[in-house]
Amino acid sequence: MPNAVNYAEAYERALAQAYPNVLNFGELYNVANNSTYKFVDVKTIHIPSISVTGRKNVNRDSIDGVFNRNVDNDWETKTLTFYREWSTSIDPADVMDTNMVLTIQNATKVFNETQKFPEKDAYTISKIYTDWVAEGKTADTTALTVDNVLAVFDKLMEDMDEALVPAQGRLLYVTPAVKTLLKQASNIGLSRSVQSGPNTINRVVDRLDEVNLISVPSFLMKTAYKFETGFEPAATAKQINIFLVHPTAILTPNKYAFVGMEAPAAGTKGDYIYYEKEYSDVFILNNRTGAIAFNVSEGASM
Repeated sequence: MPNAVNYAEAYERALAQAYPNVLNFGELYNVANNSTYKFVDVKTIHIPSISVTGRKNVNRDSIDGVFNRNVDNDWETKTLTFYREWSTSIDPADVMDTNMVLTIQNATKVFNETQKFPEKDAYTISKIYTDWVAEGKTADTTALTVDNVLAVFDKLMEDMDEALVPAQGRLLYVTPAVKTLLKQASNIGLSRSVQSGPNTINRVVDRLDEVNLISVPSFLMKTAYKFETGFEPAATAKQINIFLVHPTAILTPNKYAFVGMEAPAAGTKGDYIYYEKEYSDVFILNNRTGAIAFNVSEGASM
């Protein structure tokens, strides 16, 4: 049952929504893979992979006239499943009675900031985690403290180095609590601003080694969510504290998006109506699972 519209006598014409959400994982929606791999039908993407053998010693005493095929190819199939919609109607009388606050423009702005973008974030992180675990990977479960958080980060980075993941371009997503630990970690260097005076200490942490650091609210860093009307953490969800990733391991295709609005008419029963739907998904490339790493803990955020 929707709540009754607040008919205030005088409202500001612009809504002031506190701390609107943004797309925290936005950088993963601008990856090169999205233009590299194409749809082969309405909802399927085939990702090609090639395997080759290693070299061998040259036999200088004979000429081997037989050539064997030492290269092979395979296909990795990805099928879209995330198909979401949202609609609303607004009575023109409600627009007038709220002094032009309850308009389609304002309603969709709030919808994007407080529902759609956070939902896409929640789906992105949980889908990546689910697919990664399905490939046989296991998250680090170290209970993070100010004394060990850098050691955990170093180990995740070391594992990526061993997996030949490029050092440049890695992204480190952490909860606000983990970002605080990183600020407090004894090995973090502090810088003093000469222009602001000798007593000003800059404690902003946005890079760790060569990695960009991005803080994400803990409720958008869960391993599993329910996507019904809106979204909420699943009962089985674990808290993701650290998500280290190289974008080349991620694919975020968008197959179809429709947005439409109609002015009051007989077919709309005199209301403004708005409708949108989006057919998209998030995948990992199976042969690049080494470019993804997690630290997780059970239950509530740390």
